[in-house]
Formats: sequence, structure tokens, C-alpha cells
Amino acid sequence: MKHFLTHIIDKKVIGLALLLIISPFTICLAQQHDTSGVSNVWVPDLGNGQYKNPIIFADYSDPDVCRVGNNYYMVASSFDAVPGLPILKSKDLVNWKIIGHALPRHQPYHHFSKVQHGKGVWAPSIRYHDGEFYIYYPDPDYGIYMVKAINPKGPWSKPVRVMAGKGLEDPCPLWESDGKAYLVHAFAGSRAGVKSVLVINRMNEKGTKVLNNGVIVYNGHGQDRDVEGPKLYKRHGYYYIFAPAGGVTNGWQIVLRSKHIYGPYKRRKVMEQGNTNINGPHQGAWVTTQKGASWFIHFQDRGVYGRVTWLEPMKWKNGWPIIGKNQGNGIGEPVLKHKKPDVGKTYPNATPQTSDEFNSDKLGPQWQWPANPEPSWSFSSARKGYLRLYAAPVPDSLKNYWNVPHLLLQKFPAPSFTATTKFSFAPKKIGTKTGLIIMGQDYSYISVTKKQKGLQVSQTICKDAPQGKPDKELDKRSVDTNKLWFRVRVDKGGICHFSYSTDGKNFTSIGKPFQAKAGKWIGSKMGIFCSRAKHEKDAGYADFDWFRVRDD
Repeated sequence: MKHFLTHIIDKKVIGLALLLIISPFTICLAQQHDTSGVSNVWVPDLGNGQYKNPIIFADYSDPDVCRVGNNYYMVASSFDAVPGLPILKSKDLVNWKIIGHALPRHQPYHHFSKVQHGKGVWAPSIRYHDGEFYIYYPDPDYGIYMVKAINPKGPWSKPVRVMAGKGLEDPCPLWESDGKAYLVHAFAGSRAGVKSVLVINRMNEKGTKVLNNGVIVYNGHGQDRDVEGPKLYKRHGYYYIFAPAGGVTNGWQIVLRSKHIYGPYKRRKVMEQGNTNINGPHQGAWVTTQKGASWFIHFQDRGVYGRVTWLEPMKWKNGWPIIGKNQGNGIGEPVLKHKKPDVGKTYPNATPQTSDEFNSDKLGPQWQWPANPEPSWSFSSARKGYLRLYAAPVPDSLKNYWNVPHLLLQKFPAPSFTATTKFSFAPKKIGTKTGLIIMGQDYSYISVTKKQKGLQVSQTICKDAPQGKPDKELDKRSVDTNKLWFRVRVDKGGICHFSYSTDGKNFTSIGKPFQAKAGKWIGSKMGIFCSRAKHEKDAGYADFDWFRVRDD
């Protein structure tokens, strides 16, 4: 019955309070509803038949989408985060929920037991073929992989390497009606020494192996520098390749069209920033509703917030798509608001998960580690309603937390928000600490540490963490309790303010404002940790009661 009074006071529902007294089962349902409810910091559905962009104000970069029946499924890049390949589900393309991950661990497993910033899973694609879901994803250091599942919630198959090589990126399959299979992909210049070209390979019908060396179907050098992220489709006898060009921050979207799979392809620009302030609108997915209407989902790079997800109306004219609002020249620009897709009915609001009451026997799907985790790092306790983080070692060789793997993190969910966590701390060794962290190439955290004379709360900041710059402790306060509430308020632009409380009501500011900074190819993240010196054993733990994201 934890948080019993909180539920009564916050919701002011006396009738519910009486039910909670009568039924422990009802308590469980109420708490579960809190963890899986709709965000109050960013809701794209305006409730009047329209939606606002971005539909997901969080770092689900390089999104791809497919529809199966009345359901839409999205996958996105996850880089070094574990679990990887997040799967989101929607009924109307506006309201999305995380339903799982297709990659429980990265392979090679030993390699990804260490933090590999910017590596791992790059732009994936998701397709439904012959009764199964397929995801193709690139690891630019190892090759192109495929996983598949009958149910998008999983279980997913172990990764099969379809094509080995360095610098292979952004694959997308296409199956013909006669069973012939193809794969389009691009190259990462940092590994391959080649970029700005698109290649199509023939695959076996099972989609597990490429059969030829591939054919270059488009060379973007010149007008479409940095062309990448291709998605391959077929419509009315034409092959179409949707692809972004011009770079993540200030690029545009092109479409290529041909009667033949290997070309030649004609090219047209179909979306750009235009007269909006929406930079770099590109890289995404064309999807068709049950009623035949076309929509396009793409990302926008928002710096510290990562690559947020947009939904654009899409029209066809003379065999070519126009994405977003037509500027009058056949090239679209992004929309801020629009009528929702007509999918036949109206569905309840849904948003990707953020808050977690830790009342389940497993972590919420919003949480990820920056490396393959050790089983000793965390233990969920559904019966007692908390998450236990055991103090994990920080190697003496590390000067800061940039390469520490036992940080439990999630994405920023909105332009501004407040994250609060309640926990109890049980350290056994001097120097053991636990805290709430904002993680990026610059980072800051509030922590409580066991000192010789008791417990000490402090704020720590690190600038230029990838360069090995050391942590700097800015403010220190002694506390006489091991039960604490830590809070960070993130203002627009990523300005972070830390505070703590010993009673859950009165919060004391600590340290100074911190400007959050993006990570390697990702936005800034927030989360929790519990650490110890490497040489210490059985150094203690922290029990996190809940983690809540609010608008105040």
C-alpha cells in the first residue's frame, strides 16, 4: 500500500480511497495505471481531431514504420543503449507506446560490455513479410543484421548477419510478389571511406544473406551530399527510394523513382525546411493508412533533446510524393499542426513511458543501460515495490562517468519537465554513492555519498567528458537521513536545476544551473545510478521507490 496517502491527496478522489482500503488488488491497478499513463509534459493529440508536432518529443532517431492491419509499429536507432531497437505501437500514427525491444543485448557481447558511444545500432527498418516482422539494422563496425518475430512484442530471433563489412549503414529490404528479395543501403564514410552513394543488393528469399556485390543506384555527390537512410518501396509498377540528404542538422528529403530495381532512377526533392524553423526535416518512413492515405514520419535534430519525431501528411501528384505543406513548387515543408489521420475511429491518448513506480518484476521499457548490463547491477521487487541498484564498480582508470556502464538512463521527454525520485540508501563502504544524473558529453548529477562522518549530498559537474576531464564537486551538504528525494527541473533549452528533500515536501536547491549537452549522436539523457570504488566489495545499495516525470 505504498504511496496510499499520496494517491488520495494528489487525485482528491475519496471514492477511490475507500476502494483502496477495501481492495489491495485495486491498489495494484491504480499504481500500475500511474506508471503506464499518459504523459503530462508532452501530449501530441490535441483532443479536437488535430495533432501537434513533434508527435514524440524524445530521441527516437531514424524512425521507420510499417502497418499491419489496424496497428502501426515503429522502430528507431538505439546506438549503444541496451536493450536496443525499441518497438513502439500506435493505432492512429499520433499516439505511441513502447511495447518492447528487439535486441536484448548487443553483439559481440564482450565488445559491448564496455560503453561504445555512437556505435551499435544505427538506422534500422521494419517490415512485415509472410506472417513475420523483420528488422534490418546496421552496426557500422560489423555489418548489417536481421532479426525477426511473429509478435512485435517478441520474442525476437537472434541477430543474423546478412552482410559483413565496415561502413555499411541504413539497410531496408523489399520483397517482390514473386519472392525475390532486395536490400538497399548506404555507406558511412568514417568506416568505409565512401559515402553519399546508395547501393541495392539481391538477397535470398529468406532475407538472411546477400547474393551479389550490389549495384550503385544513386550517387549523391554534388546536389545531394551525405545522402543516406534509404527506404525502398514499390508503387504502381515503380520502385521508389526515399532518402535524406544534406546532413542531419540542415538537410532535406529526396525521392528516387525507376521502373527497374537497379535503375536508372530519376530524382526529386520532396521536403525541406522551407519557410519554417524546422531544421533538417528528413530520414523516415512512408506509411499508408487502412483507407489508403499516405503519411510520412521523420525526425528533426533538436540538439540536447536528440532527434524528435514528426508526422507529415503526404500527397501524390503525377507519380511523385509531396511531404508536408506544399510550398507551391512541389516541395513540401513541415507542419506544426494538422488534422489527425483518418483510421476509422478515435483512440485514447498514449505517449511513450517515462515515470516508473517500480512495481513490476522488470524495468519499464523506457530504461536503457549504455552497455550490456551485468546481472548484479539491478533487481526489481514487484512485491515490495522498489528497484534495488547495487553499488557497481567505477574502475580506477576512469577519470569521470563518461564510460561508466551501470547508469540506468532514459530519454528527455519534453522541452521542459521535472524528474523526481524517492529512494533509501544503504551504503557499507566509504565512498559509495547513489544519485540522479543528467548525462551527455557534459554531465551533472546530484548524489549522496557515505563519508567518514556520515552522509553528504552534493552536486557534481563534468565538462568535456569524452576528453577525460575530471568531475568537479560544486556544493556539499551533510544530511542525517538515508531516505531522500532527488529532483532535477529541466527548463527550455536544457537548463537543469538540482534539489533534494528529506521529507518529500520541502526541496532545497543545490549547486548551480547546468546546461545539458547532447551525447554522441544522441540527445542528453536522465537517470539513476549507484557506484563504488573498484577495489571495494559488497559496498551497499540504493532502493528506488519511484521515478516520476511531471510538468512542475
